[in-house]
Amino acid sequence: MTQNHRKLFVRSFGCQMNVYDAQRMADALAPEGYVETDRAEDADLVVLNTCHIREKAADRVYSELGRLREMKAERAQDGRETMIAVAGCVAQAEGTEILRRAPGVDLVVGPQSYHRLPDLIARARTGRVVDTEFPVEDKFAHLPAASPEKTRARGPSAFLTVQEGCDKFCTFCVVPYTRGAEVSRKVMHLVGEAERLAASGVRELSLLGQNVNAFHGEGPDGTVWGLARLLRRLAMIPGVERLRYTTSHPRDMDEDLIAAHGDLPELMPYLHLPVQSGSDRILSDMNRQHTADSYLRLIERIRAAQPDLALSSDFIVGFPGETDRDFEDTLDLIRAVGFASTFSFKYSPRPGTPAADMDGQVPEPVKVERLAALQALLEEQRQAFNRSCIGREMDVLFDRAGRHPGQVAGRSPYLQPVQMMADNVAIGDIVRVRILSNGTNSLFGEPAYPTLVDRPVEAVA
Repeated sequence: MTQNHRKLFVRSFGCQMNVYDAQRMADALAPEGYVETDRAEDADLVVLNTCHIREKAADRVYSELGRLREMKAERAQDGRETMIAVAGCVAQAEGTEILRRAPGVDLVVGPQSYHRLPDLIARARTGRVVDTEFPVEDKFAHLPAASPEKTRARGPSAFLTVQEGCDKFCTFCVVPYTRGAEVSRKVMHLVGEAERLAASGVRELSLLGQNVNAFHGEGPDGTVWGLARLLRRLAMIPGVERLRYTTSHPRDMDEDLIAAHGDLPELMPYLHLPVQSGSDRILSDMNRQHTADSYLRLIERIRAAQPDLALSSDFIVGFPGETDRDFEDTLDLIRAVGFASTFSFKYSPRPGTPAADMDGQVPEPVKVERLAALQALLEEQRQAFNRSCIGREMDVLFDRAGRHPGQVAGRSPYLQPVQMMADNVAIGDIVRVRILSNGTNSLFGEPAYPTLVDRPVEAVA
């Protein structure tokens, strides 16, 4: 098989950063002749980009590897070679254990080493390879940029990793062990990547980091920039109309970032700010280093700066030692804040984390019951927020065709899916939309000004 006809399949599990990482892996392998396919069965190289945050995510990876081993054997019978690689946080955490449990795997590579993929793949052709070191060099400096054509094909919204790692050491979390200490990219490297994305038609940038608002990148003058200053600089790039960032920690919401939510029009009025629990005792055991009251007061300050703010958060139920009273405190906090969307999970012990060895592990049936009650309240709030949007006008970035002929779909400033019938709207247009109704998961609208479409300047080839 010639180099120009190799096919690559990447499947990502878990967080948005893994989606970004998967795209950069594909970019790194494109010069080696790899072309992406959406079918593992057609691929010469299959990469599972993994997440280790929850137990079931890791279990899913091993289940998928079993299926891929069978597929690899079937392709071998047809004379086709297949290489299987495991990347990401499960790779970082388990390393050689993956080779033991999954005989079909050829390469295990941690999230800090995927810029080395071409060399690692070459080595794996002569023997199984594990690379889970934390390299000294900046992987982003070694990664090629995506072609303008590939960027355009990915749509008008793009992820941009600005920071990796975490120094908070929450007792339930493996991220400090799998992603390492907090590291921020240089400001001008990020500006350059953002400019290339914008020149290829990207209108919305979502800044990513395990603890993104702890960003402390080196600025062009050698000083340290915070996230707010970076956002303001990115907003100056022609073509960048919308900015978002995730995931944040309450301890790192400084005054400049709070102010940016009020005075930076490009920064969307939507904030994902995980709290995890409403019980001070549980928050202390989690090593979150904030209280329920400090979180509520922080929300008040951000809403004072941006009254139109929609909030999202993460919650864990059934953390070791959680009592009925602790759980009620969480429900009370949810009622006090009012969330537009959330992510909620049962506590899952992760090997090597302090919480896994804590006393008072909550029985599974109790976790199930509490999660159901929590999600019922959160869903009630989500639907209430969606209903509150009916009759409002908002700018929607349309990024894909809808399910029906003549229908387009996009995202509101609050990340809600919005669908609309319009035959004169192109992908990448930002349109003022009047919201008419809501479904279970989407809003439905019509152009507020049928002749006014904010269409980007023709993307530079």
